[in-house]
Amino acid sequence: MRRTDGLSVLVVDDEPLARRRLIRLLRQISWVGAVDEAMNVPEALDKASQTMPDIMLLDIQMPGGTGFDLLDRIRVQPPAIIFVSAFSDQALRAFDANAVDYVTKPIDPVRFFAAMERAGQTCRLKTQGEKIKELEEVIDTLRTHQANGADAKRALWVKSRNDHVRIPFDAIRMIVADRDYVHIHSASGTFHYHENLAALQRILPQSEFLRIHRSAIVRLASVERVKTGAFSSLSLMLDDGEEVRVGRTYGRAVRAILTS
Repeated sequence: MRRTDGLSVLVVDDEPLARRRLIRLLRQISWVGAVDEAMNVPEALDKASQTMPDIMLLDIQMPGGTGFDLLDRIRVQPPAIIFVSAFSDQALRAFDANAVDYVTKPIDPVRFFAAMERAGQTCRLKTQGEKIKELEEVIDTLRTHQANGADAKRALWVKSRNDHVRIPFDAIRMIVADRDYVHIHSASGTFHYHENLAALQRILPQSEFLRIHRSAIVRLASVERVKTGAFSSLSLMLDDGEEVRVGRTYGRAVRAILTS
């Protein structure tokens, strides 16, 4: 979307689906002008230096560099930052204490529009010196939180009806893809989550979760038995009685992990 009037926005997220969702929401804001997108830190730095966006929608975890790295390397006029992340409530409080806004995944449009209004006010009212000082405070807080808050991302926040439910990683049994979404099977029930399997795989600890199929991830601690079927096919029995088939191309990796 390219409009010459209004405030410009740069969307930085390695997931095309996540970028498309954000851009669709941005199209509904009358005062938003040009919108650009980037999928990683180098591309975002290049586009930020060319367009000097007023607002940046920034993912935290990306291959080849985090959102922290991007903020640390920005040398142009600092934009107003809205984080788009799956951080826990502790991280959200840390962000809020430094007047930086955030939107949790899955994205609530009402919350997103409120964050954009806040960012728009920042762009209109603050001087460049104030923006630089605020950005430096944000970077310091994020790096401190990253160093000291190892448990900050030990859970997912999932929207259920009108509420948001915290699902600890150690309560998850299995995650199953459903087109552009997933179903999270946990000790407290099954939840619909607006994110794809590949994005969740990057968030979850690799030592605790295993991709066993192109459409399924299991938590290793939930596996009680491995069954061998015809032609050496595999299936896993989980602690809730669920049997999950292992995809043919994942069989060797599953055997290596479960026998190590």
